[in-house]
Amino acid sequence: MTPRNTKHTMHRPRFWFGAAVAVLLFTHVPATAIVAASGPPPADPATDWKRSKPDVVVYLPKGGSQHDGDNEMFIVFKAPKSDELLGMWTQSSVEGRGDNRIMVSRSGDGVHWSAPTRIAGTQPGTKEPQASWGVPIVARTGRIYCVYLKEQPRAETGQRQESGGMGCLYSDDNGKAWKAGADIPIPRNRFDHPNPTIPKSYWLWTTATRDRHGRQLLGYTATTSQAVKKWPSTLWVHKDSRCVFVRFENVDDGPDPKDLTVTWLPTDGEGLAVPNRIFPDMSVAQEPCVVLLPDGRLLVSMRTMAGAIWYSVSDDDGATWRKPEPLRYRDGGDPVPQPLAPAPIYPLADGSFLLVFHNNDGTHGDHSQWKPKWSVNEANYLRNPAFIAVGEFRSVAHQPIWFSAPKQILDTQGVIVGPKNTAEIATYPSLTEWRGQRVLWYPDRKFYLLGKYLPDALLAGMKAPVMKEP
Repeated sequence: MTPRNTKHTMHRPRFWFGAAVAVLLFTHVPATAIVAASGPPPADPATDWKRSKPDVVVYLPKGGSQHDGDNEMFIVFKAPKSDELLGMWTQSSVEGRGDNRIMVSRSGDGVHWSAPTRIAGTQPGTKEPQASWGVPIVARTGRIYCVYLKEQPRAETGQRQESGGMGCLYSDDNGKAWKAGADIPIPRNRFDHPNPTIPKSYWLWTTATRDRHGRQLLGYTATTSQAVKKWPSTLWVHKDSRCVFVRFENVDDGPDPKDLTVTWLPTDGEGLAVPNRIFPDMSVAQEPCVVLLPDGRLLVSMRTMAGAIWYSVSDDDGATWRKPEPLRYRDGGDPVPQPLAPAPIYPLADGSFLLVFHNNDGTHGDHSQWKPKWSVNEANYLRNPAFIAVGEFRSVAHQPIWFSAPKQILDTQGVIVGPKNTAEIATYPSLTEWRGQRVLWYPDRKFYLLGKYLPDALLAGMKAPVMKEP
């Protein structure tokens, strides 16, 4: 067992975790059905962090009274007032159990990480309100804001961790101490519950992107209330949803949260929609990841229930967007296959881009998200292995970024770990380029928090198709 407050490195993890409890997030699959899950049996959580061959260990669950079996939405970023890295994530006992909290850890060398501190949300073992899906926004003044989903007394039925207000914390000492600020009011639209006391359903997951004017744009997922449009299935993957955005106009001045000026985009108030392959009258467009292109336009990637990553482009800073379409390796090429899982695109310092994805269309081995009934949470097995592709800007192409062939970088071999009994990897990761090291920071089975070096040698030879002269 790792002593409390011990910094974790690759060579010193020792910990204990109690009996695994299987949970299917947002599904109505009976718990008894999970016993019949196919694939390898659960691994030893005390040692299986080594399976994906990480280079850095940030956090290993301790179990027991820590109630820390789920760790996800892992965002590592540069501290504004020192040469440190900060890590922020959402932790709970089990995903969907109702005890989400936001944690922060720090590192001076990118290898040794401090014991995390809780900055908002449910204290382990209590029934305090949740704080979920915290996203850091760093102002040029050095103030750090944490925007998150703040649980309210009421919520959409069965959606406590994605129905609430937009809370805001802030720190002026490099993330050591945090203060609670005023909530950010979210405008309602025709997709929200008709009862205004039922808060909006939405969630956040990745960092904000600066547009060509330096303003920070944050994408998020908004779901439709079942009081407005009944979902066609009890499976959580079919919930009607769209991608929308909020732009922080004056955040770089470091104002009090109550004085933040924001613009909600797109201006039509509807958001970006992608047809569900099984129920085409429903939209499943979620977890937008925005990158700034060299010509000032914005490109957003989205997770879908279409068997592929979809994308859109805005040439007016997010006010309007092109009709979404499948992301391809090149114009006229094959769509990039992806199950219902995030597919972030990261800008690299050398001007290229890095796509992180799972390279299957929703079917992998015996598992498929297209089954009408699930005896297990199929997504737990589809989000593995993890792949990367290198993207290059093509200024006159229809799709502005073209991608190399994929390369596998992480694999759990389908082995499940943790209370959620999942085999997924690199869902909700982040990337830093710092002190000459490019690192993908990733949750492994939403249990361990790890880092993988992505050196130039790994990316060498991963070239996007050359565009022929017109």
